[in-house]
Amino acid sequence: MATFASLGLSEWLMEQCKQMGIARPTQVQENCIPAILEGRDCMGCAKTGSGKTAAFVLPVLQKLAEDPYGIFCLVLTPTRLELAYQIAEQFRVLGKPLGLKDCIIVGGMDMVAQALELSKKPHIVVATPGRLADHIRSSDTFNMKRIRFLILDEADRLLEQGCTDFTKDLEVILGVVPAKRQTLLFSATLTDTLQELKSIAMNKPFFWENKSDVRTVEELDQRYLLAPEKVKDAYLVHLIQKFQDEHDDWSIIIFTNTCKNCQILTMMLREFRFPAISLHSMMKQRQRFANLAKFKSNIFKVLIATDVAARGLDIPTVQVVINHNTPGLPKIYIHRVGRTARAGRRGVSITLVTQYDIHLVNAIEEQIQAKLKEYPVEEKEVLKILTQVNVTRRQCEIKLESTDFDEKKEINKKKQMILEGKDPDLQEKRKNELAKIKKEKKKFKEKIQETIQKKKRKMQKNKLKTTRGRVQEQA
Repeated sequence: MATFASLGLSEWLMEQCKQMGIARPTQVQENCIPAILEGRDCMGCAKTGSGKTAAFVLPVLQKLAEDPYGIFCLVLTPTRLELAYQIAEQFRVLGKPLGLKDCIIVGGMDMVAQALELSKKPHIVVATPGRLADHIRSSDTFNMKRIRFLILDEADRLLEQGCTDFTKDLEVILGVVPAKRQTLLFSATLTDTLQELKSIAMNKPFFWENKSDVRTVEELDQRYLLAPEKVKDAYLVHLIQKFQDEHDDWSIIIFTNTCKNCQILTMMLREFRFPAISLHSMMKQRQRFANLAKFKSNIFKVLIATDVAARGLDIPTVQVVINHNTPGLPKIYIHRVGRTARAGRRGVSITLVTQYDIHLVNAIEEQIQAKLKEYPVEEKEVLKILTQVNVTRRQCEIKLESTDFDEKKEINKKKQMILEGKDPDLQEKRKNELAKIKKEKKKFKEKIQETIQKKKRKMQKNKLKTTRGRVQEQA
């Protein structure tokens, strides 16, 4: 079995790993660290919780120690602010003996303060593409011409085109970093985009993928629970009560599909005296970080979150992940359940499956190459609390409506559009125009259908008259 010494890491780094409780390298670290230390570009694809972040942090710190200067390394991560802070924290902790200076560049924060930090030439910059591209376009107080490492974490999200297309921002960033550099790409899911990159000749590229048939870690016990849509919340409350009674030191993450649902579930669980806290994109950044810190430090045992918490977050105490809704994409499922059973620890995931979700479960099982087992529940116990849960949920919904939650959501949407360089009024105008066109098309279709129906009725009437006439003649 490989050791950090056999991978070529320095003694001071091995000591740092020891202090963090990292005794031996994981598979992704064992395979990727030597290639990175050799100066090769690297693409690593491994399961969530397999130690991908340390696989690039450790060799980068070793190279930085040999020739320390700023800006030495740029790490790009998707629009997941918590993930950016976690990566920076790992650099900070492992690189403590170096007196490491890091800088986090994410949207929603003061640009002037960020520009000042960049001008101080930190060793490590962890950034989301949109905000960093904004700084490059608007500021000349820093340059990235001497960057040694460019790292794309969650590379599948960064390189895929879709609702969050980073193409233009990445073009701006790649235009200012040196061509002579090491490029490292890491991801938990291998997409077609990453597959294509394998064939592009880079700097002696090294590719490593976890070849296990199962796409999730072996230590994860994956379960499903069949629950009719109308009683799903009662099953959720019952599950949390069961885990809290049996394991009072366990932490639980509950994933749901919308910010509103996240807020309602948090309010509802607090009514049942569960130590619950929420995390979703409509919250202010300061509040999100504060809530995450409270959950990490076990002040709160239950975190209800949207998919802002689905990627990269490493919280050792999380023993259970519950999917309040079955994810529409298998990839989202893989990232969600990856918040538990990390770094060799055991964990449980339970997905609440309604009568409408069977096809989604089939798609998940096909993707992860494993079958989900049914989680046993005493239905009698759930029925005992059903009425109370439904009444409590409705009360929470009414309470939330009184706070103008939906109105705040629209305001936050507009803010996000402005941060992305879009004009909210223009977007609204286009939306209304499209709605108008759709409405006119619908009316036109209805008119055509009405005309066709009239013609059909007329033809049937004429046919009936002709038939009657013939009958009268024969008589």
